[in-house]
Amino acid sequence: MQTLFLSLAATSFAASLALAFPVHAANNLPTVQEAPLRAHLAFLSDDLLEGRGTGQRGADLTVAYLESQARLIGLQPLRGNSFRQSVRIAGVKSRPQDSSLKATGGGGQAVPLAFGPDWVWATGDSAAAHTFDAPLVFAGYGVTAPEEGWNDFKGIDVKGKIIVVMVNDPQPTEAAPNRFGGKALTYYGRWTYKFEEARRQGAAGVLLIHTKPSASYDWSVVQSSWSGSERFQLAGATSGTPLQGWIAEDAARRLFAAGGQDLDALRAKAESKDFQAVALNARLTGQMKSSVRKVEQFNIAGMVPGTDAELKNEAVIYSGHWDHLGKQGDSGDTIYNGAVDNASGTAGLLAMAQEAVKKPARRTQIFLWVAAEEQGLLGSAAYAADPLWPLNKTAAALNLDSLNFVGATRDMGAQGSERTELGAMAASVAKAMGLQIAAARPDLAGGYFRSDHFSFAKAGVPAFSINGGRDYVKDPEASKARAAAYGPRYHQVTDEYDASWDLSGMTQQAQFTLNLGQAVANAPKMPAWKAGDAFGKVREQAAK
Repeated sequence: MQTLFLSLAATSFAASLALAFPVHAANNLPTVQEAPLRAHLAFLSDDLLEGRGTGQRGADLTVAYLESQARLIGLQPLRGNSFRQSVRIAGVKSRPQDSSLKATGGGGQAVPLAFGPDWVWATGDSAAAHTFDAPLVFAGYGVTAPEEGWNDFKGIDVKGKIIVVMVNDPQPTEAAPNRFGGKALTYYGRWTYKFEEARRQGAAGVLLIHTKPSASYDWSVVQSSWSGSERFQLAGATSGTPLQGWIAEDAARRLFAAGGQDLDALRAKAESKDFQAVALNARLTGQMKSSVRKVEQFNIAGMVPGTDAELKNEAVIYSGHWDHLGKQGDSGDTIYNGAVDNASGTAGLLAMAQEAVKKPARRTQIFLWVAAEEQGLLGSAAYAADPLWPLNKTAAALNLDSLNFVGATRDMGAQGSERTELGAMAASVAKAMGLQIAAARPDLAGGYFRSDHFSFAKAGVPAFSINGGRDYVKDPEASKARAAAYGPRYHQVTDEYDASWDLSGMTQQAQFTLNLGQAVANAPKMPAWKAGDAFGKVREQAAK
């Protein structure tokens, strides 16, 4: 299949890209090889690397491997002589057994809340201890969105208070079917945004009300992620609120009732832009304790310098996260190998870089392996905060996260590319390869905001993740079944490499990404955001 799509590329890639982004001749394109991709994939997902867990021995081994491979391939460092970029992280583990945190309603009556079944919380600022005596405020969706005429904090000062907010966006109505993206989730709906906005508002803490429809997963997912496991946050970044956490819906209903309010009635009112935050007759008191350790992880970055005297000062980034969940537990299989997620993307970038150095483009190309994606996009966020290349000179960021291990397809996933001129470029590159772009699906779970490209998008860089296609060439029904069978293996110890995998689809996905990157790197101008896009405004403001 590799021969087929490369042949198609060779005969048709001379076609011009849409929107005045021409492509260089096909015989100048570097060709990704399956053999090195498979070798890197097998090694990176081997038990020897212990699941590449943040703050674990396997992470150190992974970084050493990537650094040595970058040097061997012939990439050049971006800063001094090192391929490493330090990412300073705090590992935080809540200690509910040593804490005295409690909620009380009117008259000081206790509201029994058990850590785990009813609520979970952790420090958001890497402090080992906090003492609280703070009132609770229901702040609707916890959103400030001027372009939507929406402000859940109008008329109230929440500094030093604990805000309780809903997950997701204000829902579309018959009168306003497209508000907050309609059915699709916007970044305002992500729980990470709620934490960020709470900090900007000066709140002492934030509790997210969990429902399965709004979060898209069960309470058990929240409970397992926050109860007893170590969580990570950037140690040197702007601190979060002292308290961050979730509260189960039934527990929230009891808390609101103790505070003299009806949860369902308040949630209904919060669907209107006229809503104003409501102070509950309730408080959060006591001490919260956590175990905190400081960890240094590393992004690995190497470049292929551009050939054009002017355009070499601009760059295209190819990114992928090298981390997974590491070793967990004391018995049985304790290694979360993360073969698909994301040894595949890590290996894909290595195979792409090996060929890119042989045929440089007009702009500089940067290969970036980022740390701690599984902990909240921390490595890519650290890069965006301290970029190795000026962000206003970064043309695009193309991300690979979990490659197609099933087989070659007739299409390629480019969800999110439509926000920028990268969408038209991706369609032209796909056509030149004899492919088409997979039909977009409503982004109900906010997938665009959950992978490393988003750190770049937030900083104004046109960015998206390239996903595998769904129209399989070989035995489509059986191939779809194999792809679907990965679902139960996601983030489990069973995400392991299988030597029998057909990697033609994985090679195809890496080739498409490299072809698109080369098209961007050789275009006369950098791609732009579509007019009115919120992230495009970031770049516009930076240019002023």
